[in-house]
Amino acid sequence: MATYLFLSDDWLDAARAIRAEYEGGGGIAQSIRMNLVVIEVPFGEGAVHAHADTSTGELVLDIGHLEGPDLTVTVGYEIARAILVEGNPQAGLQAFMQGKIKVEGDIAKLMALQGVSPDPTASEIAARIQAITE
Repeated sequence: MATYLFLSDDWLDAARAIRAEYEGGGGIAQSIRMNLVVIEVPFGEGAVHAHADTSTGELVLDIGHLEGPDLTVTVGYEIARAILVEGNPQAGLQAFMQGKIKVEGDIAKLMALQGVSPDPTASEIAARIQAITE
């Protein structure tokens, strides 16, 4: 299986293809519209602007920012990789406590996500995305 640099165009294409296979297969009860700025990216212009939206009950992740998000999170590349690919919430909490994650907006919505247990489909998607990541 090919692997790609996290957040590179090839990685994004492969991650979208994996997510598309599961479209309509599971719901997310917690509604959040979050913009994400990943800084210190080792390619391109050094930052990736993306978003996560669960307001439809499905997780939608893509490049670009949403209008009127609940919050915007700015995080370094390695921390984003640990949280989003490796599924390491402890890395996120530790980075937040050290001031390495900047949150603007409704932080309560972000904290509510910590209590959400991933369903088996989400765990399978996460494992497949981890497998394609360098």
